[in-house]
Amino acid sequence: MPFLGQDWRSPGWSWIKTEDGWKRCESWSRDMESENNPCTISHSIILNSDDEEIFSNEEQEYTSKKRKKDHFRNDTSTQCFYREKWIYVHKESTRERHGYCTLGEAFNRLDFSSAIQDIRRFTYVVKLLQLIAKSQLTSLSGVAQKNYFNILDKIVQKVLDDHQNPRLIKDLLQDLSSTLCILIRGVGKSVLVGNINIWICRLETILRWQQQLQNLQVTKVNDGLTLSDLPLHMLNNILYRFSDGWDIVTLGQVTPTLSMLSEDRRLWKKLCQYHFAEKQFCRHLILSEKGHVEWKLMYFALQKHYPPREQYGDTLHFCRHCSILFWKDCRLALLFKDSGHPCTAADPDSCFMPVSPQHFIDLFKF
Repeated sequence: MPFLGQDWRSPGWSWIKTEDGWKRCESWSRDMESENNPCTISHSIILNSDDEEIFSNEEQEYTSKKRKKDHFRNDTSTQCFYREKWIYVHKESTRERHGYCTLGEAFNRLDFSSAIQDIRRFTYVVKLLQLIAKSQLTSLSGVAQKNYFNILDKIVQKVLDDHQNPRLIKDLLQDLSSTLCILIRGVGKSVLVGNINIWICRLETILRWQQQLQNLQVTKVNDGLTLSDLPLHMLNNILYRFSDGWDIVTLGQVTPTLSMLSEDRRLWKKLCQYHFAEKQFCRHLILSEKGHVEWKLMYFALQKHYPPREQYGDTLHFCRHCSILFWKDCRLALLFKDSGHPCTAADPDSCFMPVSPQHFIDLFKF
């Protein structure tokens, strides 16, 4: 009698359907058989906070093979998700529709995969993933969690390719790894959806991404103009365009001229006034020996106590009239106009409200 596993053709193999029939997918099997994967993590660190040894060496080797098999069987990079520009946020059952819209359903259906390719929406999606990692990861369904890590994979690969916004992704991965370490220790308490081996393998993948970002080096281009060739007033204007203090500090380390300009008191005063209120200045006032306000020190002190003002090139929007959550684009505007939408007849801004990442999560709290 032949052995019949979960895949009767050959247990552990992955297959893909083509026009000529079913073909075995070789890429996953190579990844599973690779012995040079630098992504390893000790079970005693993740699963035991008291530093007690749980597994023997043989059990660790068996568990490592099993979790890789479970991971590649359950997490595939070719998942088919909805790619919609808008969804209807319904919070209760009606005759026309049963149930309500959840955070996981909204995350699956809205087109976040294409949004990360748009430079105006990239920061917005990263911030949303970071908020979900901090508090809402356990509320996502299994399919939504797969979609979450697929989108995260695309974000990391994009940063590794174009070398833009690496600090944002480092912060996101740090928060996500810290959350997963805490949740994995709570196995048996029904805090995670799926096999524990899948989550350990995902955590190993996150650690591998962190190592890749840590080793990221921006290639130097010798052709054309550089920052050193620009006049002082243009360099000063560039610094005044930044809304993050860490970006100003980093840019100030490039050349001595930028270092001098990055210490300008007026620059840091403008930054403090943009992000924080005057009442907050009084509570954390820092003066120098000469009695001058140390605006740079105040900015980083205020940042520890108050959330800075968020700035995005483009966000999701929510219609108060018909409870539609959507990405703004030309085709959707024409659809609203042709359908006689009441928001287009009057002032659209009175009904179309921009949705911050935190507001996006709050929309699905019942």
